[in-house]
Amino acid sequence: MGGPVFWVIFIYSFMGVHGVEVGDSSHIQKKLQSPSEEQQPYRTAYHFQPPKNWMNDPNGPMYYKGIYHLFYQYNPYAAVWGNISWGHSVSYDLINWILLEYAINPTDPYDINGCWSGSATILPGEKPVILYTGDDFKKHQVQNLAVPKNLSDPLLIEWVKSDHNPLMTPVGDIDPNFFRDPTTAWQGPDRIWRVVVGSQIDGHGMALLYRSKDFINWTRSQDPLHFSLKTGMWECPDFYPLDIKGENGLNSSVQGRATKHVLKASFNDHDYYIIGDYEPQTDSFEPQTDFMDSSFQLRYDYGNFYASKTFYDSSKKRRILWGWILEADSKTDDINKKWSGLQSMPRRILLDKNGKQLIQWPIKEIEKQRAERVNYQNKELKGGSVFEIEGVMAAQADVEVSFDLPNFEEAEFMESQFVDPQLLCSQKNASTRGVIGPFGLLVLASKDLTERTAIFFKIFKGHDKYVALLCSDQSRLVFNLTKCQLPSHVYHDSSL
Repeated sequence: MGGPVFWVIFIYSFMGVHGVEVGDSSHIQKKLQSPSEEQQPYRTAYHFQPPKNWMNDPNGPMYYKGIYHLFYQYNPYAAVWGNISWGHSVSYDLINWILLEYAINPTDPYDINGCWSGSATILPGEKPVILYTGDDFKKHQVQNLAVPKNLSDPLLIEWVKSDHNPLMTPVGDIDPNFFRDPTTAWQGPDRIWRVVVGSQIDGHGMALLYRSKDFINWTRSQDPLHFSLKTGMWECPDFYPLDIKGENGLNSSVQGRATKHVLKASFNDHDYYIIGDYEPQTDSFEPQTDFMDSSFQLRYDYGNFYASKTFYDSSKKRRILWGWILEADSKTDDINKKWSGLQSMPRRILLDKNGKQLIQWPIKEIEKQRAERVNYQNKELKGGSVFEIEGVMAAQADVEVSFDLPNFEEAEFMESQFVDPQLLCSQKNASTRGVIGPFGLLVLASKDLTERTAIFFKIFKGHDKYVALLCSDQSRLVFNLTKCQLPSHVYHDSSL
């Protein structure tokens, strides 16, 4: 069977393709893969995944002594969920990974039924530690500590569980079934550590706040960092600062007037976030908008993306985002192909100019993986036409395309009820013709176009601006437009 075909599709009257460049990334070889895995047609090349078996949430990403570490929820024995341990891989560039032995596995009463998600924190003196959730012998969720056995080992191969485990237990009004996924900890101006644990109390999702002077003895705060009456359980919470004025990432303990804080929670199969002001003296967080606001909802991703985790990359002063992609059709398919799950491409995240939402972009290291290139310039096409990008037959590709449109004046008005981009994409799909759009790319396409995946734009007119809706089968995003030129950057990696 030949490789996939790339097409540019136009259904709007006339427009120009200012430029199309496609880079072949099929040459990437990862030390995670053996020859047998490389022959599997749906394995990715530059998305992280172990050679075999089940993987879900990214855990404890960090940068330590010149090496990137990624831990992840992992089943060492099968391609289905179960026997959950912490897998461990290391990299020098966040793209090419070396598989290590799993770091934490269920061996003790406080985690015998699974070592679940958690985070890494770098303590003073460059001492990394891990807080993770254990599913204990009662099937209660508790919070535990693990530390490296040898700090002089930059690979941090061996980890030792604390004799003080469990450090935090579900007492009082905390349901033992809804108490998990501790965040990276941060220090306040009083030098006391804080950490958030995801929970649900009386049916309401919340971020429980704990404090400690020594990282061993933790006390629950009387008030949660934040809660919502509109959501259930908050999984895999994340809480971190971003610089208002600059493009540098920030360590989790940075506070001040020049920062905004992001609180992320995973629920309803998606990752939602809110942005606000954090007051370290009182540990109060005041968001600009709240979760599930009827008029405005912020999500990291409108596709297959969940249980995300960020970390501060001190080597390049940036904050990096990872997210789990459940790339699976059925349990039977996973067993047959011997793997399930992968991680999103690592993304750099910043605040937008208004400080009201996040900007995400794949890390620059990915660009170094480009090999053979195909380039087209200044193509003008009529509505309804399809233009094949010849010369690209690889299962992995990096596509940059810029569209020049005559004008936006004829764009249809975006109705006020369209506040959910995912719903709008599903209602106005690639086969539904609009005034301007759909136009975009067809990937994973057969020669006769009977099989294809559309990545397309539609242009709408808002009250005070134009809006471009970008849709694909599962990934959707809304851009604000200021001129009649629309750039797009698409990464294609085997089944993604």
